[in-house]
Amino acid sequence: MDNDKRAENMLAEIEDEVFFTRHYIGKDKLDPKVMQAMRDVPRHEFVPESQREFAYVNGPLAIGFGQTISQPYMVALMADLLEVNDTSVVLEIGTGSGYQTAVLAAYVNKVYTVEVIPELLESAKARFDKLGYDNIETHLGDGHVGWAEHAPYDGIIVTAAATETPPALIEQLKPETNLVIPVGASRGSQELLLVHKDK
Repeated sequence: MDNDKRAENMLAEIEDEVFFTRHYIGKDKLDPKVMQAMRDVPRHEFVPESQREFAYVNGPLAIGFGQTISQPYMVALMADLLEVNDTSVVLEIGTGSGYQTAVLAAYVNKVYTVEVIPELLESAKARFDKLGYDNIETHLGDGHVGWAEHAPYDGIIVTAAATETPPALIEQLKPETNLVIPVGASRGSQELLLVHKDK
């Protein structure tokens, strides 16, 4: 089976999972632009060579340094919850392999992304260059403090779990925009939070 077919199967699994979780997430389908980005971004380019055969399975995969590339359903859901568009400037905390970054970059104006692990950031930058993503800017640093230089943002997405919502990230959001963040003390007790900043 070629990667295009695997990607279509992945999209079908995401749609099924959205339907099964519709009572939790408050919707029964995701934004078409998000689903198109999931179709267009070659996930196999963002996983280690040893994991390529599993690239389009709807589950997380190890990428080294104790980190994972998130489950495609979660990537799509978090992107959808941001409610951003082609004029939006987004901050991502936790570049990882760069997959979530690339999905966002496929339909927003600009993505600023912060990663704390140098090796992961260098690998992600190489992927962005190879694949031609010229609307992504990377930064090595502590995601808890965000990236104030380019604030305020039209949305902030955090792909690494935090024990609480960092105040600096809320400060760096524009009014009437969203922050999406998994919060919890451990992998077994996380909640995905949607934080809306009002005026």
